[in-house]
Order: sequence, then C-alpha cells, then structure tokens
Amino acid sequence: MLLVLGSSVSVIAPLGAQRQAQPASERQLLAIPDTASVRAMTRDLSARPHMAGTPADTEARNYTLAKLASYGLVTWTKQYVVYMPQPDTIAAWILSPAGRPPVQLDLDEPPLGPGPGAGATIPAPVPPFNAYSGNGDVTGDVVYVNYGLIRDYQTLDSLGVGVRGRIALARYGGSFRGIKEREAERRGALGLILYSDPQDDGYVRGDVYPDGPMRPPEGIQRGSVLLSNGDPTTPSWPSTPGAKRVPEESLPVPRIPVIPMGYGNARRLLAQLEGASVPEPWQGGLPFHYHTGPGPTRVRLKVTNERGRQAFHPIWDTFGMLRGTRYPDEWVVVGAHRDAWSPGAADNVSGVVTVLETARAFGELARRGFSPARTIIFATWDAEEWGLIGSTEWVEELEDTLTARVVAYVNEDDITTGPHFTAAAAPSLKPFIRDLTRAVPNPVGPGSVYDAWQMVVAGDTSALQFDDLGGGSDFAGFSHHLGIASLAVGFEGLGGTYHSMYDSYDWMNRFGDPRFVTHRAAAQLVSLATLRLANATILPFDYAAFAMELTALESRIDTGIAQRRWGNSTAPLKGALANLGVAARVFASVRDSALAAGIDSSRAVAANHWLMQVERRLTRPDGLGTRPWYRSLEFASDMDNGYSTMVFPSVNEALRYGDPATVDRELRDLVQHIDAARDALERATRALR
Repeated sequence: MLLVLGSSVSVIAPLGAQRQAQPASERQLLAIPDTASVRAMTRDLSARPHMAGTPADTEARNYTLAKLASYGLVTWTKQYVVYMPQPDTIAAWILSPAGRPPVQLDLDEPPLGPGPGAGATIPAPVPPFNAYSGNGDVTGDVVYVNYGLIRDYQTLDSLGVGVRGRIALARYGGSFRGIKEREAERRGALGLILYSDPQDDGYVRGDVYPDGPMRPPEGIQRGSVLLSNGDPTTPSWPSTPGAKRVPEESLPVPRIPVIPMGYGNARRLLAQLEGASVPEPWQGGLPFHYHTGPGPTRVRLKVTNERGRQAFHPIWDTFGMLRGTRYPDEWVVVGAHRDAWSPGAADNVSGVVTVLETARAFGELARRGFSPARTIIFATWDAEEWGLIGSTEWVEELEDTLTARVVAYVNEDDITTGPHFTAAAAPSLKPFIRDLTRAVPNPVGPGSVYDAWQMVVAGDTSALQFDDLGGGSDFAGFSHHLGIASLAVGFEGLGGTYHSMYDSYDWMNRFGDPRFVTHRAAAQLVSLATLRLANATILPFDYAAFAMELTALESRIDTGIAQRRWGNSTAPLKGALANLGVAARVFASVRDSALAAGIDSSRAVAANHWLMQVERRLTRPDGLGTRPWYRSLEFASDMDNGYSTMVFPSVNEALRYGDPATVDRELRDLVQHIDAARDALERATRALR
C-alpha cells in the first residue's frame, strides 16, 4: 500500500501483487492450528457440565478470557442479568390402573463409559429438564402424538383422538422442541413428555454409547422450549441495568409442564398404550407396535421452577479483539456459544475451541508482525441453549454500531461430530466458502476438503450445496435481526448424545473426532475465512449467486399461490430479482477491472459501505407481522419448525395462513426492498468507477 502524505487517500496495489502477498500469510495461518492444542482445550472445557448461570459456566468464562488474553488480544466481558428460571422439581410417575401405588420414574442419566467425564461419576450433572417449562402438577391419560407437529395433530383428528385434558407424549425430531410444546398447549394438553426414540438417534441407527456413538436408553435430550430469542422479559431491547421488564405473569413462555426422558422410560409408557394403531410413519424403533392411546397408561408430571427475583441470573459474553490497521472501524465477528447442558464436548466445546484456536492463530501471526486490515472480534456467547440469549442481548444493545461496522459474522456450533464437511451461509457467501474448501487440507484423507466433499456426492458438483441459515443458533441476531451476512462451517457424522450427559470428552475422543483432525480443519477453515474477510480490498460477496438463488427460491411462492388457486401476480418480484441479477453482474465486472488496475482506499471504502447495505436493505424495522424481532425479508426460521429456513418469510407466512390480501401487500413491500438492495449494489458500482 502506497501512502500519499498529507492525504487520507492510499493506493492499493494491483490484484497481481495482492495475490503474491496473500498466499504467504495464508500458508502461515493454516500451519498454526494443531490437534494437540484443540484436544487439550476440549479436555479442559468439557471436564464438567457448564450450564449458563452456574459456577461451572463462570469457570468456562474465565478460561476463555485467559486464553484470549494469552494470545495477545484485547479482552473484555459483557454481563447481562436475564430471566432464566432454574428447576426446583422435575418428577414423573406411572399410575397403576389396579390401584397400586404410583411408580416414580428415575429420570437421571447414570454414569456410562470409561474415561474423563464419563467414568464413575458425572460432576454436577444438569437436572433432566426442559428450560422454560411451565410449572404444574398434572395427571392424565397418555396420548402418543408422533413428533407433535401440526400435521400429526391433524392425523390424530382424523382418528378421533385428542389430547385435551391428557398428557401428550412426543418424540424428538422433525422440529424445534418449542414447537411441540406450543402445539400441545394449543390443543389443551395438561402436560408434555418429550422422549428420544431409538429409531431417530438410538440403537436402530448404530451401537449405543459407551459401545458406540448413539443414544443409550437412559440418554435424555435437555433443551429450551422458549419460542422467542433473547431474554423474554426484554423482547427486542437489551437486558441492561434499569431496563424495562415484561411482568412475569405476561411472559410468552409455556404454561404446561414439559419433561424430557430417555426411551428406556418412554418404553414403559408406550408399551401399555391401547387405542388406534399408528400410521406406518409413526412407528418408532421400540420392539412392539405403537398405539395412540388415550390410556390406559396414566402419568403424573410435576415441575416447579424458580419464580420472581430468584429466576434472574447473570450471564457473560466474552470478547477478544485484534484491531485492524487499514479499516479499523470495519469488523469481522467470529463467535460460538460457551454454555452447555452437559460436558458439551460437541455442543458446543467444539465451537468454542474452534474460535479460540482461530484466535491463537491470529495472535501468533500478530507476534510475527502481521496485522489484519479490518478489526477481528472473537466472541463466546452465554445462554445460547436457553434461547440465543447472550448473542441476542449484545446485538440488541449494539444494534446501530453493529449495523454500521460488521462486514460478516462467522458462527460455530456443534461442528465436529464426524468426518463429513457441512456448511450454511447467506447466498452471497456460498461461493466464498466453496473457495475456502479448496485451500484447506482434507482432515481424513488426501486432497482438500473440497476433494473429499466431491467424493461424497460422487463427483456431481451440482450436489455440492450449502444449507441456508434457519434457526437455533447465534447467527440469528446478526442475520435475521440485522441483515448481516453470516456463515457457519463444520464436520458432521453419526451421533446420538445431543444435549445429554454423554456428550463428553470420552465420546469425542472415541467416536466424534478421535484424532481431533476435524477440529483442526474447522479451525483452519474459520481462520482462512476470517483472514480473507478481514483483508479483502473489496468484500467477497457474490451478489450474482445471491440473485440467482433467490430467483430459484421464488418458485416456492408460485407453487403456494397455484396450490390455492389464487390470482396473486409474482411478475413484479421476478422482475426485481432479474434487475438485481443484472446489477450484480455489472458490479462483478467493474470490481474485477478496478482490482486489476489498482484502486485507492477511498473508493474501496465507499464501495464496501454500499456492499454492506445490500442485505441490510432486505430488512424492515417493524419486522415480520407474526414475529417483529425477525426483520429480514430474505430468510427466517420457520415459525412451525424452528430449525428449518423459510425463504421470503413475509410472503410465505401469509400464504401458509391463507391470506391472499396480505400476500399482495407483502409482495409489493418485498419488491420495494429488493429494489433498494439493487440500488445499494449500483451505488457500490459507481463508487468503484
């Protein structure tokens, strides 16, 4: 870079010179992450369960801060006091039809398997509970509701079976557990039992822990049943000191008791059910034919949680920063949630370790004299498992700053459970990830990550697809709330210890990643992504790919309209997307020419400013009609699933709920936002010219 004395303008070297310099720093960076480092940190952080709001969570906070500081980064924490009621009582009984005394079920997970974290004892195990369960002491006949989704209750209706005044028994899978609670409560159930069926993640899929990676009969999936993001007492604003709070009795939290259990206990309930035979897709993996009930199985459920001031607990986000030298006010944020329902070796020590190893790599480069062009912030979020609370509160508190400064967010969550590469991202960053995979060595064989990925799909490059960002992790505040382009990368495989005490170092060391090579590869991918985002002269967003993907996804709206035989026209939307694609291709051509010729920093800053606005302009301040916190009109989590992605949510939600007038209104609004996004892209083009 040539500095012009007496001026704020600098001239950035032509593209050829940049390409000669960049690979050297990339090679140095990729050589730093190692298996010994990630293994040691995994052993340390998964030594005990560290649920948010507990002393073990505080220890994990201190550990990550100490690591970040040891790498030479500037560190700090941010505390929020949030509504997070801990359980007092979780109990379930089977009632005997013969009048014998009730039999209380043992809901706890016994120690299983050899090695640290899974031997004779589990230190301070987390109770078997679902966060934000309603309080209650209820008794009723059991009704099996399959996955407990809307379509399952429609099937029950056709069979003449209801859950009103009864206890619903639903298996995990197919949707976020909070959707299952919502649907049971809507239909008048007294309570809900959530269990893990062996067909989904138990012995039907493979050997169970400790002999294999799958869920044993005692394994329980804990988890939140809250349907909102962030502290429910401060919806859409941060839980800072003196913040206005929604009264406890008015909170949008479940009102019925919800209890998780393993399939060992669930078998005792299902085996006794009578009533209608279940449809074939409802049959699980237990060794008998399933029936819907109701009864004669009867159960009693009792849940009591903290109330009032006792239900508020402090949480802490942690941060480490490496300040940029050329564009210090533009930020790349790399984050992972630190809390866990268990020892959490996979969920989410794997993500935290990836962030820390990436920070270590950049700290080592900094000691060698390297400085990134943009500022990099390494974050660990607290209370993600309760409802994305730590990241959401930070995003809500710093909304204006983050909107102005963050160029992209990298999220790492539960990322090293097997050998197969996986990723999810905004469409504008998918080609960027594809390029990353070509530069990182395959952790389990020859070639690159890209080569191994191709082998999985038998060389069919059209099958090399990435997921879109749905819900269930900390990218939501950045992507769905603020419109900041986000991405996630990792490796996956067969496993069944999710949210159980068996998600331990022993499980990871024997089944998830025994040589810790996918941990290293994840850190290499994240490090390289961070370096390229931090140092790119022009931000590496591909809006031609973005427009192409959105154009393909628009067909879902056409299908929905055709199925309902409505007359809504999507021609203006198709035209707006086509115009966006033209603008994107023009920008790409001008960008390539400008980079080849050399570009001064003031033009680069102006162009990047407008590039950052493209996806921001696909948000609206008042959010979705059903969920105001979700502002993005591009993607949102599916309100009837929670984990999956809904494209063009304002329109597709109106379609789902049968409102053609709202579909028309939302189509017009969506077109205006796409036109505004195109305008930002055209301004970026003019800045480069």
